[in-house]
Amino acid sequence: MLEKIKNASDFIKKKISFEPEIGIILGTGLNSIGEMLNDPVIISYKDIPEWKASTAPSHQGRLLAGKLGEKNIVILQGRLHYYEGYSMQEITFPIRVLKALGVKKLIVTNAAGSLNKKLVPGNLVMINDHINWMGNNPLIGENYDELGIRFPSMHDPYHKRFIAIAHEIAKENNFTLKNGVYLALPGPSLETRSECKMFAKMGADMVGMSTVPEVIVGIHSNMKVIGISVVTNLSNLFHSAPHTQEEIRANAAKAKNNLEKLILGLFKKI
Repeated sequence: MLEKIKNASDFIKKKISFEPEIGIILGTGLNSIGEMLNDPVIISYKDIPEWKASTAPSHQGRLLAGKLGEKNIVILQGRLHYYEGYSMQEITFPIRVLKALGVKKLIVTNAAGSLNKKLVPGNLVMINDHINWMGNNPLIGENYDELGIRFPSMHDPYHKRFIAIAHEIAKENNFTLKNGVYLALPGPSLETRSECKMFAKMGADMVGMSTVPEVIVGIHSNMKVIGISVVTNLSNLFHSAPHTQEEIRANAAKAKNNLEKLILGLFKKI
């Protein structure tokens, strides 16, 4: 693992001339954030040693590195998912590499289904806690002390001060920002109605197929983490129509302007 991380990070370091401070992972339909960087260095995941290719719809599978204002940023346009057949260690490998590059603050975004009738498509939601329902954990196996402690605390995985700053940004820009609990499933099949009822009773507000493994490894890597969900569909608690990728991408587009304002504000203030 340590050798693989070094191989990947050394390859990227040869392409960029700075140490990035902030890393951000873009979820389904959220690629436009990558357009914010000025003259970015663009690297395909397929070219990075040991890094797996992204096969999910609309995930471009590229690493972008550049400056935004005074901050050095690395953007991952698309992520790796457990349902793609990769191991937990493989889908969180990019987080290990970001840490090796110097990233101290991690912003994780996703498209999520709503289990809460107060969260509707187009809403932006700050993740203030999560439930790992994926049946696995990326820290299972040998622990490398160089990467993090054996038993990292997940008491407050999402940085409270950053969440407060995000709400200040939303208020300054006159858009609504809510808080919620995100539940992660392995996928790729969507949830049954009975599963959604159970998850809602467990305290989950949103459901998706990503993010939680990345956050666990981010915390293990001693990063400060913030999570943002874009609500792209209501779960079948509220309707019986089938979901489509077109619907999800269309609803993600509704949040585009406010999400860009939020991300720009966070880049400046965290």
